[in-house]
Amino acid sequence: MAVFSSSSLRCMQLRSSSSSSSTLSFSTRISIPGSPRFISFPNHQTLNRSISHIAAAAAPAEGPHSSPSSAIDFLTLCHRLKTTKRKGWINQGIKGSESIADHMYRMSLMALIARDIPGVDRDRCIKIAIVHDIAEAIVGDITPSDGVPKAEKSRLEQAALNEMCKVLGGGMRADEIQELWAEYENNASLEANLVKDFDKVEMILQALEYEIEHGKVLDEFFISTAGKFQTEIGKSWAAEIISRRKSRLTNKC
Repeated sequence: MAVFSSSSLRCMQLRSSSSSSSTLSFSTRISIPGSPRFISFPNHQTLNRSISHIAAAAAPAEGPHSSPSSAIDFLTLCHRLKTTKRKGWINQGIKGSESIADHMYRMSLMALIARDIPGVDRDRCIKIAIVHDIAEAIVGDITPSDGVPKAEKSRLEQAALNEMCKVLGGGMRADEIQELWAEYENNASLEANLVKDFDKVEMILQALEYEIEHGKVLDEFFISTAGKFQTEIGKSWAAEIISRRKSRLTNKC
């Protein structure tokens, strides 16, 4: 997990037990630089109980809107998205791997450059891409290797997002973040369909790049996404990546 400063967050690690109950272990407190607020956790608290402390410790005192103080506190919390590495690459031994924010940024670029599709709001796609993994600022990157059921993962992320929006101060912008996140999570629109595809396209493109850079074979990322693209853009972009990968593997032989 990210470290805000030498005196702030020291250790924050998601643990999954065989019973699929997830806990966070904290060895110190999360402080928000430049702010009197901090969030303090005892060790080995359940994730739900830990998250509930955030609202009490960091909720703004100025009412249901985003004040300058609340906005900066929210953005500082989102700093972890820039410094938390994607776990799938860590598990593969990739050094200097991408962060959660890196992943979301390139997805946003995909939404920006994709051709127009009738009935699809490009701006909304960009917004969904920006927020779809935002709850990972608190829960981290939960992957299938953690053994957390999909429904439980969604519940944990929703709880984290709720508290992040309280840090923001609530109001219209917080409601929009909640709406965009839920739309993606539930695959509830054409925009969500497309961004779901961008999520997979970005992952296999990154896998190909790491294969080239690190001399690895990362088959599992291509196998796990095969046949799961919902849109023509997603299918065509994935096909292009797979074609380049096959050409490279053929040339190596």
